[in-house]
Amino acid sequence: MLFICHEETDPYFNLAAEEYILEKGQGDAFLLWRNGPSVIIGKNQNTYAQLHLPFVQANQIQVARRLTGGGAVFHDLGNVNFTFITDASEHDSIDFARFTTPVVAILRRFGVAANLNGRNDLLAAGYKISGNAQCVYHAGDGRRRLLHHGTLLFSADLSRLSGALQVNREKMESKGIESVASRVANIRELPGYSGPDTVEAFLQNLVDGAAADYGTARAYTSEESVAIRQLAEKKYSTWDWIFGQSGEYRVGREKRFDFGSVSVSLDACRGVIRRIAFSGDYFGAEDPAQLAARLVGCRLEMEALTAALADCGKYIYKSTSEQLAALILGQ
Repeated sequence: MLFICHEETDPYFNLAAEEYILEKGQGDAFLLWRNGPSVIIGKNQNTYAQLHLPFVQANQIQVARRLTGGGAVFHDLGNVNFTFITDASEHDSIDFARFTTPVVAILRRFGVAANLNGRNDLLAAGYKISGNAQCVYHAGDGRRRLLHHGTLLFSADLSRLSGALQVNREKMESKGIESVASRVANIRELPGYSGPDTVEAFLQNLVDGAAADYGTARAYTSEESVAIRQLAEKKYSTWDWIFGQSGEYRVGREKRFDFGSVSVSLDACRGVIRRIAFSGDYFGAEDPAQLAARLVGCRLEMEALTAALADCGKYIYKSTSEQLAALILGQ
C-alpha cells in the first residue's frame, strides 16, 4: 500500500493531492496530513450559506471545497486528517464502518472509547471528535476509485471552529446541503485519554502505527508535487470551484449608515446574482432599480461588486461602493 505523510499544510494542495492519487495512483493508498486554518466545504454545499464570512476573512481562514459530500468542517494544525483510497468494483458503495474501524482501534489504544454514530462521525463521551466523508470517483481511464477521508480533532482551536461555521440564517434560504451541528471536543481533553500531549507526537504515533501495517511512509516526489500544485492552482484554489459551485440561495440584509438605512434582498445561484433590490430611508438622484439591474449577473465577490457599484452615490446618496458591496456580502 502507498503510505504518504508530509509537511504541506496548504488545504488546496492537500485536496488536490487526493484527486491526483485517485486519478494517477494504482491500488490502495493511505495518507496522513494537516491543514492550516481553513474551512472545508462539502462538494454539494452552498459556500455562502455555510460560513460566517466576516469572521473567516478577519481571521485569515482559507476556504476550500472537497470532492466528497457531507457538511463543512474546520481544520487547523491541531487537527490530523487521514485518507484511504482504494479501487472500487461496480458493487462498492459508501461504507463508513469499513474505514473508520481501524481508526477506532487506534483511539481505543489511547484510552478513547470512540464509536461510529448513525451518520458519519466518530463520537467519544458524547462529543464529535472525527467527521468523515466518502465518494466514488470515476478516473479518466474508466476505473472506479473510492475515497474516504476524516478528521481527528486533537488540539484544534474550537473557538475558531465555532466562529467560522456560525452563520446567521435569520434571513437566508439556501438549497445547498446543510451542515449538521454537533457538540465537538478535542481528543486530548477527553476523560481517559492516555496518549501523547502534543499533536506532533500524536501524528508521529499514528505514522509509526500505520507503518507496521502499510510500510514506511514517504513524502510526495518532486514530480508528484509539481503536478499536484498545478491542479491546486487550476481547480482547488479558484473562485469557480470554491464559490461558483454553490447552489441557489436567497438572502436579505439591512444596515444603518450615516446617510440612512439600506436593505438589500437578492437571489443568487453558483455565486452569481440573479435578482437584487435595494430599499431604505436613503436619498438619491437616480432610481436605485437601475443600480440593481447593473448588478444582475455579477459575481458575489468584493472586486466585481465594487466595480459594478462605482457610481452608487447617484442612486443611494453618500454611499460608497465598498459599503454597499460589504452589505451585499454580509461583511
